[in-house]
Amino acid sequence: MTGREILHKMKEKVGLSSSADSGKGKSKMSRNITHGFHLVKAKSHHDMEDYIVAQFKEVDDNELGLFAIFDGHLSHIIPDYLRSHLFDTILKEPNFWTEPENAMRRAYRITDTKILEKAGDLGRGGSTAVTAILINCQKLVVANVGDSRVVMCKNGVAKQLSVDHEPSTEREDIENRGGFVSTFPGDVPRVDGQLAVARAFGDKNLKDHLSSEPDVAMEMIDDDTDCIILASDGLWKVMSNQEAVDTIKNIKDARSAAKRLTEEALNRRSSDDISCVVVKFQ
Repeated sequence: MTGREILHKMKEKVGLSSSADSGKGKSKMSRNITHGFHLVKAKSHHDMEDYIVAQFKEVDDNELGLFAIFDGHLSHIIPDYLRSHLFDTILKEPNFWTEPENAMRRAYRITDTKILEKAGDLGRGGSTAVTAILINCQKLVVANVGDSRVVMCKNGVAKQLSVDHEPSTEREDIENRGGFVSTFPGDVPRVDGQLAVARAFGDKNLKDHLSSEPDVAMEMIDDDTDCIILASDGLWKVMSNQEAVDTIKNIKDARSAAKRLTEEALNRRSSDDISCVVVKFQ
């Protein structure tokens, strides 16, 4: 086995990736629950800026499924930092087990503060984030900033659990902070004419006008739950929530499902980095 193959196996085992890659894993608590991921780099000259986490982790007598998409802009360093630190910060919150939603909100704020304090080392740019924590195969807690998205499928019907933070929908808050939303140049609304999302980690030069406060939601897993899909906007720009769940409804293997979604996004001419995590419950 070559060094490259060994590295690939190590990445696949822990569910961490930052280039065109794929992997899978399964719960030890429930043999029906599996996950898979697949990433594809855009045909561009910049480094891959999508990073993911997809792994099951035993904590004392509990099992946590940790899943995330971090989609960087003008930076691959900040999403990589989030991949390495955000979940650790969430799990260190003293009220995580009793109030996981509040723990995630606080951890997001703490992490963004640290990123801004380290701006000299981490550089410019920032990252969106969508995180999902599956607690003992029963409770799913999700949080997000930006336009990476998590969608749940129950009985074949898609339900978006995250919120797309777009400058056009948060214009009033941005203007109240002293910023503005402009479509010049081009036709995409941007904060101060620069950033196409209204909330993100980092972006120190825009932070006075930009929020890093996450939207948080909780869902219980039951027998009607088919899957959840986490993906960067490289997928959602070309596919609706229902189209995504319909695309993989007959694919049992989670990694194959994630790969199928990225392939379909490419077929629909997505030009962005595409990262996708699928968790199957059936």
